[in-house]
Amino acid sequence: MTSLTRIVLNPHNAAARADLADVDSLHKTLMRLVPDHIGPTPRATAGLLFRTEPGPDPTLLVQTAPTPDLTALPTHYGTARTLDLTPLLNSLTPGRTMRYRITAAPTVARSAGNPTRHPVTGKRRGKITHLTGDDAIAWWQRRAAAVGLEPVTVSGLPRPFPRTRLARSAPYFTLTQFDGLARITDTGLLTHALKTGIGKAKTYGAGLLSLAPA
Repeated sequence: MTSLTRIVLNPHNAAARADLADVDSLHKTLMRLVPDHIGPTPRATAGLLFRTEPGPDPTLLVQTAPTPDLTALPTHYGTARTLDLTPLLNSLTPGRTMRYRITAAPTVARSAGNPTRHPVTGKRRGKITHLTGDDAIAWWQRRAAAVGLEPVTVSGLPRPFPRTRLARSAPYFTLTQFDGLARITDTGLLTHALKTGIGKAKTYGAGLLSLAPA
């Protein structure tokens, strides 16, 4: 079962405020919702994806493969409700038009100025470049097509990447929220993308694709 939990945060709670201000802290809090000791890649194994939603009330969407343990959240953190996504996943059919939303980290690897080849694959190590504006929208159109969606309309808005402690080794991402309408072209590819996320920075609140009937 894949679950989606909507958490309306308590703005007066210190832990909730700290998590909104720092995505690393938020990730640590949300990892408490899933089982411990589940392997070397616990976030991916648990299917944990999350996104902060814009609006007057601070809100989190959290997707997990197991049913989340909401008792693990800090006391008075917020109000949470969990839904089973199985009915939505079973309703996906080719040709159906859906509304979508995703906050993603559009990037491209460019080898210019970085000619080093990977020691195993032999491929050139590209320099990661963050994409914005029309380049970001073009990135999303390509990625959507690759996961079984044909975008009909696309809007892109920059989203913050909140972090209060930026270590020299910690990655930083430029995030964009994409909204619009899309037609389903491949349910297998789309279901896999819904469960595993799209693009980079899944640990930092990117990659969660949400669909709803148009």
